Amino acid sequence: MAADLSGKDVERAQFVFSIYDTDGAGSVDACDLGGVFRALNLNPTLATIEKLGGTKKKGEKKFTLDEFLPIFSQCKKDKDQGVYEDFLECLKLYDKAENGTMLGAELSHTLLSLGERLDEKEVEEVLKDCLDPEDEDGFIPYVPFLQRMCGKIPLKDGTRATGGD
Repeated sequence: MAADLSGKDVERAQFVFSIYDTDGAGSVDACDLGGVFRALNLNPTLATIEKLGGTKKKGEKKFTLDEFLPIFSQCKKDKDQGVYEDFLECLKLYDKAENGTMLGAELSHTLLSLGERLDEKEVEEVLKDCLDPEDEDGFIPYVPFLQRMCGKIPLKDGTRATGGD
């Protein structure tokens, strides 16, 4: 076990781990590692997930809870993950009128081309679930979008996102 995790962290990890232990065998597939981290309110990059042992294919590797806890501890310490405030500062760069809005097309372009890029289908899904309608000039309020993305307010369908905060 990771000695630097609090009892509450271990309890949360056990709960999330049990959800991802789909066959009840006491292990989680390494391809689900990113989902487990996000359910624990962490937001590691894909490179970090891979570095910590995550895989892209199901069935290549599994983790027991005892193997996962030190990985969870290491991920919690990793500063190479974005948080809500970081993302907010990035979107403010596109707010030319400084009124809390940006062009919807710029948001779409950003999701398609910067950082860990999404493909067009993923962008469409994110925008459908999290984005308020554009005004007549093509501007959108980016704070509610970001809050939905980071799980701070419910998605349009009433569920919550599993992003970090």
